[in-house]
Amino acid sequence: MVDVARDLQCFRIHSDQPLVSVVIPAFNASAYIERTLRSATRQTYAALEIIVVNDGSTDDTAKLVDQIATSDPRIRLLSTPNCGVAAARNTGIEASSGGLVAFLDADDLWHPTKIEKQVNALNRLSSHWAAVYTLHYIINEDDEIIRPGSSDVARGYIYARHLNVKYIGNGSALLVRRNVALAIGGFDSSYAAAGIGGCEDLDFELKLAACYFIEVVPERLVGYRKHPGSMSSDHLRMGKSALEVVRRSVAANPQLPQYAVGSAIDATQKYAFWELRQARRTYLSLLMLRPILRSDPYFVVRLVLQKGLRGIQRCLRLGATTANKPRMMRSKFDDQIAPSCLECPKETPRLRRRLMRLAAVDAKLNSALSPGANGT
Repeated sequence: MVDVARDLQCFRIHSDQPLVSVVIPAFNASAYIERTLRSATRQTYAALEIIVVNDGSTDDTAKLVDQIATSDPRIRLLSTPNCGVAAARNTGIEASSGGLVAFLDADDLWHPTKIEKQVNALNRLSSHWAAVYTLHYIINEDDEIIRPGSSDVARGYIYARHLNVKYIGNGSALLVRRNVALAIGGFDSSYAAAGIGGCEDLDFELKLAACYFIEVVPERLVGYRKHPGSMSSDHLRMGKSALEVVRRSVAANPQLPQYAVGSAIDATQKYAFWELRQARRTYLSLLMLRPILRSDPYFVVRLVLQKGLRGIQRCLRLGATTANKPRMMRSKFDDQIAPSCLECPKETPRLRRRLMRLAAVDAKLNSALSPGANGT
């Protein structure tokens, strides 16, 4: 049996790099776990421990991880009863030895330079900067890039803006200081217990953003996999989960001005509308349109103009399908893909004005949180 503690101690002696603990929650992930682990072990940043938390899998996930771990002593397998992704991540955080923790879902991929660039970015900043995220590509079952993810970015104190734009985008994009992850209580497993798991990442990010600065590496260094079995493919649950996460976050931060609260709720209701539509929940989609119509009637007008009344009715009735949509890119997300530079996000004048107001809210909240802080 590999003596992980001995190997890690030996590595620390020969390296002045801070140890990064990679936490991989895995439930029935045998189809992808080998590729995911390969993308973690091939990082140009070598000071890693890789903790796979087998969350009660009934397939060959544990066996495959054990096999790979025999050739890489940085990999450690922990097995627990099935309790959900939040509890699995918390188990990994508690078992970790690094001062920094990076999360990697068991079906996602990393570009080889991802951790190195994040550590370098965070090392330049004070301890009040708690985390750093990257951009991502959407990939399919075959590791092909389907399309770029969002190119929206913000850095510093971004709580009010993150409530609206949700910059981080997925659980595999974030690297965080371990002491901060513990200080904010880790990931909330009550969503899964209530049957609305799916947005625990967002809940964790918002707790971070409410108290700390967050940095960004504006390059696409994550391959975020979309496939029928992924958690994000359960659109009904994702919509309900997002609504509850934002509701709880707003309730926990009464210092938010009403404009920021209304803006966050409006943005999340629109997200939930699209998720419910894709879940083919016509009645729930229509119910979600009612508050949106009150807060932003132009949203419905734009739907009508873009789709036509018949198209809207058909989408609400049948739900959206992406099966026949053409792929924008067919390149593999692998060592041959160079990280892309930041594209200019397509902001409407209305969104630009909203973000400017929310940036002013963030500046005011940050001033009250840490008087005299300059973000360096």
